[in-house]
Amino acid sequence: MSARFTLVSHHLCPYVQRAAISLAEKGVPFERVDVDLSDKPDWFKAVSPLGKVPLLRVRHGNAQEVIFESAVILEFLEETEANPLHPADPLLRARHRAWLEFGSAILNAIGRFYSAADEAAFLHEGGGLSGMFARVEAELAARQSGPWFAGDRFSLVDAVYGPVFRYFDTFDRIGDFGILDGKPLVQAWREALSKRRSVKEAVGADYPQRLHAFLQARGTYLSEIIRLQAIATPQARSA
Repeated sequence: MSARFTLVSHHLCPYVQRAAISLAEKGVPFERVDVDLSDKPDWFKAVSPLGKVPLLRVRHGNAQEVIFESAVILEFLEETEANPLHPADPLLRARHRAWLEFGSAILNAIGRFYSAADEAAFLHEGGGLSGMFARVEAELAARQSGPWFAGDRFSLVDAVYGPVFRYFDTFDRIGDFGILDGKPLVQAWREALSKRRSVKEAVGADYPQRLHAFLQARGTYLSEIIRLQAIATPQARSA
């Protein structure tokens, strides 16, 4: 019998990754179907009102329902599946939801960073990102007593920030942008998440190459850094 859930996906989407991590942490079997967002199939356009991933197709008896928007998918899984990733206490749960939103805001800022057209905009967006992570550092200092956001218990906040930090694995191979410098708790959290099985398996083995190619092709300031790096690398090897 096919899995009850099908995650409609794109190989680079961080919002898909958070849903995949949640499903894995809950031990819920699911199938995954990737779509080409530059050439969306008709069936996808018919069931995705916003034209975005993720979608979660849910087999419900003889029918199939489709849920869209990652935040809604995460909450649906919390309401219907075992192994909750939210705290039981309502106040803590509300704070976690707030930090989920902050994680989404960081993803938007990351998009502005890699899309910056010139050096001034690039440095401005990098500074903004650094400031956002300084807020995360302060929150971790106030609350953390273990490897995860909530201490010893992996939560949905961790599921959201795993894909956030994955961008920096690629950024760090391109240059030293200093965004996470001076933030030891953020760096330790990033390291712990990078080793978590659900986080690692939320993307394909070729994700780093795909992301690098995506960034290189955008025609941005970061793309130019990558281009110059590619030119300089053979020279460095022959020196």
